[in-house]
Order: sequence, then structure tokens, then C-alpha cells
Amino acid sequence: MTGISLLLPITLTTMAIVLLTPVIPNLMAEFSDVPNHEYWVPMILTFPSLCVALLCPFAGMLGDYFGRRRLLLFSFFLYAVVGVAPIFLTDLSHILISRIGVGIAEAMIYVLSTTMIGDYYKGASRDKWLAAQTAFASMSALLFFNLGGIMGEAGWRTPFWAYTSALVMFLLVWKFTWEPSGEVYPDDEAEHAPHNLSWEGFPWATMAMIVAITVYGSVFFYTVQIQAPSGLAELGLTSPAERGFLTSIASIGVPLGTFFYSRIGPKWPVGRLLLVEFGLLAIGFMLMAKSGSVAGFLAGCFVNQVGAGLLLPTLLVWSMSVLKFEFRGRGTGFWQSAFAFGQFLSPVVVTFAAQRTGGLLGAFTVLSIGALGGVVIALIASRLGGSGGSGMNGNSVALNKVPSHG
Repeated sequence: MTGISLLLPITLTTMAIVLLTPVIPNLMAEFSDVPNHEYWVPMILTFPSLCVALLCPFAGMLGDYFGRRRLLLFSFFLYAVVGVAPIFLTDLSHILISRIGVGIAEAMIYVLSTTMIGDYYKGASRDKWLAAQTAFASMSALLFFNLGGIMGEAGWRTPFWAYTSALVMFLLVWKFTWEPSGEVYPDDEAEHAPHNLSWEGFPWATMAMIVAITVYGSVFFYTVQIQAPSGLAELGLTSPAERGFLTSIASIGVPLGTFFYSRIGPKWPVGRLLLVEFGLLAIGFMLMAKSGSVAGFLAGCFVNQVGAGLLLPTLLVWSMSVLKFEFRGRGTGFWQSAFAFGQFLSPVVVTFAAQRTGGLLGAFTVLSIGALGGVVIALIASRLGGSGGSGMNGNSVALNKVPSHG
């Protein structure tokens, strides 16, 4: 239950972007009189990601200073309060401010829950829980697409009530975790991490390349999850529930791609993996742009999402494989920030392309060409990158301790 209680909070970071995608067309109509609303309304989804991109490293520092569990519990309350605020707000600028609050809470939840998994587990056990966290986030997206669509039938404000689920996370973490302490676990390698501020031996060049590829790939990763409901609306679907359901079906490609990675990732070099992944992204975008039918559009979404599901663990495991424990937390913070920054950029890039190509479907053609640029990236990675394996083998179990709340 300790592990599960730290897996569930990752769904809150998924909820911040996926839950509201079925009602984005409704929000566009609601705020159509706001200047540049075609840029500002999608920011409701992605302002939290910008905060994550900027604040992940600071969230880790705050957790070390104030206590990770204590700050994580506070984050759940903040997330719930600012998450439901748009239900009662009528001004778009006020809603966007509340979404910044969601992003601050999300950054702390994202970093602290992952860090606590690292505190409680070692070696292969740690890798297992971290991998499960990634898979759990992908699977939860399927739920939130449908939940957002169903709740959106009652109006665009209704899905925001789902943010109160953070209070359930609060109860689970309060019940099944305790404040990590190196003094309690003198043999745990995590003991020295909060006190080690040295950058000696940090693989700056390799991490810079991985971070750049991560930003680039993340733009494509989130495009379907953000834009598919709007694409379906352009093809004539008016029901938020139907748009959410069909998007969730296509998004099954993400966990399927993650499963494929578990079979081939440890065996293939990074360059070959990236070549396949960017190729699938490009094919999917082209099908979405040129099919002209709902069925063809969804087929393109599915192909695209298989590539996205392969891409995420490839980049994460690649970054972990070059990081020693002494600076793994900081390196992971850089990677998380890069991935979130690409998520923030995604709707900006799509909107920019759509305005110059006559609509969203034209933008998908541009993205297909952009994804083909990943072929060049794959060739560079094949020369400079490492293997696809994590390089973090070992056998250990969770450190046992009875949770204390006093």
C-alpha cells in the first residue's frame, strides 16, 4: 500500500491535461469574445505543465528542506482548492491564474511522490515502482478522457469537480507513508542524497542532448491527447462524451507502445528505437491530416500514440542510464522539466501551424513533417547515445518501517 499510495498521485498530473480536453471546444465557444482566445484557452490545459517545467528542481529542494511527506500532503490540499476554483470563476484570466496554482501543486506532487519511491525502495524494486508509475499515468489517461467527456455533458465547469480526488490521495499518503529519514536507514544510499550538492562527474553533454530530444519529442507526445477532441469536432462530432470516448480508444496506443518497449527496449539501441518512434509519430500525423473521416482520423491517432508510448520510456530510461545516484535526483528533475516544457509548447506549436495552414488538420501535416526530423535525431543518437537498457539492475525490497503520524 505504500507503493500504491505513491503511484496514485501521478494520476493528478495526468488529470491536469487530459480531463479537460473533451470540453476545450466548449471553452473555445464560451470565451470566443476574448482577444486571442485561440491561444489562451488551450493554456488552461498547459499552464500547469509550464509550472512543472520551471519548478521541478525547486520542488525537490523544498522537499529536502521542509520534509518530503509533509510538503506532499500540503500539495494535495493546494491542488484540490485551486483545481475546483474555475467552477466559481467567470473571467478567463482568473481561470488561468488558478491553473498556475494547479501547476505549482502538480510540480510538487510529481517530484515528491517520485522521490519518496526512491527513498523507500532500492535497486530492481525501485526500478519496478518507477516503471509502474509511468505505465499507471498512461492508463489513467484512458479513464480521464471518458470521465471528462461524461462530466462535460453537464457543462464545461463540471469536470473541475474531479480535482477534489486529491483529498483521497492525501488520506492514502497520510495513512501509508512516513517521513523519509536517512538516520533510520543507515545503509540506504538515499541517506546521502539530500546533502550532496556536488556536480562533479555530471554528464552535461549527454544530458543536454537527452533534454533537447525530450522537449522535441514531448511536443509530439501530447498533441493527440490535447488536440484529438478538437480534430473530431472539425470532422463533425459535437458531443463531448463521444469525443472523449473515441480519444480514449485511440489512446490505448500509449500503454500498448509502453508494452512493446518492455519487450524490445532492453535489446535495441537508442538510435533504432528513436527511428521507429518518430516514424510512427509521422505516419500517425499524416493519417490524421489526410484521412477525411472519423475512422481514418482515429486510426492515425492510434498509430501516433503507439509511437508516443514507445518514446516516453525510451527517453526516461536513457536519461536514468547515464546518471549516477549522487546526482540522479537533479538529473531527473531536468528531464521532468524538459518533458513538461514540451507539453506546454505543444498547443502553441499546433495553433501557430493551424493559423498558417487553414485549420487543425493542416497543422497535423506540418507536425508529420516535423516528426520526420526525428530521423536525423535518431541518427545523431545512434552515434552519441547508449543502449536502451536502464543499467540499474539489482535486487532489493522496500525498507520496512511502521508508519508514524505523531
